[in-house]
Amino acid sequence: MSTRLHPADAKRLVHGPGEIAILDVREHGQYGEGHPLLATSAPYSRLEAVVPVLVPNRFVQLLLLDDGDGVAERAAARLEELGYIHVSTVEGGAPAWAAAGFALYKGVNVPSKTLGELVEMVWHPKMIDARTLRAWQEEGRPHVLFDTRPPSEYRKMTVPGARSGPNGELLHRMSSAVADRDAPIVLTCAGRTRGLVGAIGLRAAGVPNPVYALENGTQGWALAGFDLARGCNPDPLPDLETEGAAESRARADRIRESTAIPFIDSKTFEDLARDTSRTLSLLDVRSAEEYAQGHLPGALHAPCVQIVQATDEWVGVRRSRLVLTDDTGLRAVLAAFWLRQLGYEVYVLRRDDAVDLDESWLRMRPLPHPGARGALRSVSPEQAAASVEEGRAVLIDLRPSVAYRQSHPEGALWSIRPRLEQAVLPRKAVLLIATDAMTAQLAAVDLAAIGMADVGIVEGGIEGWRDAGLPLVASPEQPPDEEAIDFLFFVHDRHDGNLEAARRYLEWETGLVRQLDSDERAEFKLAEPF
Repeated sequence: MSTRLHPADAKRLVHGPGEIAILDVREHGQYGEGHPLLATSAPYSRLEAVVPVLVPNRFVQLLLLDDGDGVAERAAARLEELGYIHVSTVEGGAPAWAAAGFALYKGVNVPSKTLGELVEMVWHPKMIDARTLRAWQEEGRPHVLFDTRPPSEYRKMTVPGARSGPNGELLHRMSSAVADRDAPIVLTCAGRTRGLVGAIGLRAAGVPNPVYALENGTQGWALAGFDLARGCNPDPLPDLETEGAAESRARADRIRESTAIPFIDSKTFEDLARDTSRTLSLLDVRSAEEYAQGHLPGALHAPCVQIVQATDEWVGVRRSRLVLTDDTGLRAVLAAFWLRQLGYEVYVLRRDDAVDLDESWLRMRPLPHPGARGALRSVSPEQAAASVEEGRAVLIDLRPSVAYRQSHPEGALWSIRPRLEQAVLPRKAVLLIATDAMTAQLAAVDLAAIGMADVGIVEGGIEGWRDAGLPLVASPEQPPDEEAIDFLFFVHDRHDGNLEAARRYLEWETGLVRQLDSDERAEFKLAEPF
């Protein structure tokens, strides 16, 4: 049975010793409009799917936060069904947290972005503004320009002339990526964090080139009045020859010696796995292609650039143990260098030190139980349309609100798991359209709880409906913004030409440190430059 905590007691628990998972169970849009600094997004609509990944330890303390609307209590009951035994909720949710005088932070991945702002104040990486870089390009001044974000973000937009070089991968493949050891290296991202973190990482690894971060990234470029390149296809990551692999390993050893981050073998890893009092995550920080070709049993793919930039998308337990794995150790130790500054206990496991590791370590862990979700009855689009037209069923569209606005079956209602009661009509069957079966199955759990046992899923989803030639309609204003709780409106169009949104975003990002109270500031364990 979960317990309720006053916000002041919850705040003390958050900053106390030991592990804790602060889970914001509101939907993505609500979370992004304001949440406690260290809260991880675990939306109720996907709760049982995401929490076992974020919190792979059913013995850890969970603290749930909602909008003061009772969703946290519902989430607590669902998580207790998965075997979590220490579950508490914040009384009054986010509104009560704010009323108690504690900060709510807009945006996402806030701890990682705050770290970027803090380390700039300590390491003082070299910066270059957009106009100076543009002058370099026009003058033909030698330099190499890399976009440090994942390839998918590079494709959307980048600074003209930039090559794709995600943080971690660029350093690992430096011998192939940068032939001239004297040429200035300029790093850009979409804003600030990944450029700053990338520049400091190259410095920490002993890269001899002058390294600059482009001030404010692609948004700074656009605000300077320059066009961005869109739709660029990144070149494949260069292969690493024997000499390059040796250089990568040597740079890993340099960071290891400077930081004293422990490198372990499979035996030590198994010893960590036996300690059920602690949460343990095994994260493979290599590229997606390398991970797909083979990885250690139980390892999650968390590419180096993103596990640093978006840590809370993989890790939900504060102060937990993270074991990072790759081949040469460079990408792993680089990520570990940053994650330790976020307050985690970090280790590096090179793949050649783990050849005998098998899945038995997972059986040592207090993993949550799998959720009991039965398959829903499947209904063809034609059958669904007929049932709705005859008044025998209500059709509920569970897809993102933005997708619903663009196109949805005629007569379908948009809804989301925490608000299903508002959409359901009594004494009718419920037919669901969803992007995946899991979302529909979780919604069915809550429908059953309110007495709606006759629930089905439309075969093929919206594509099946379209392929059947059934009518689709658009509703640009429905659901209205205030009901579209899954979508974050905060500066959402800053990369699509809205320069005012870009200005607001950069003001927000540079203002993060000023929001920190003393307890929040103490959560960051900054490393001294070396």
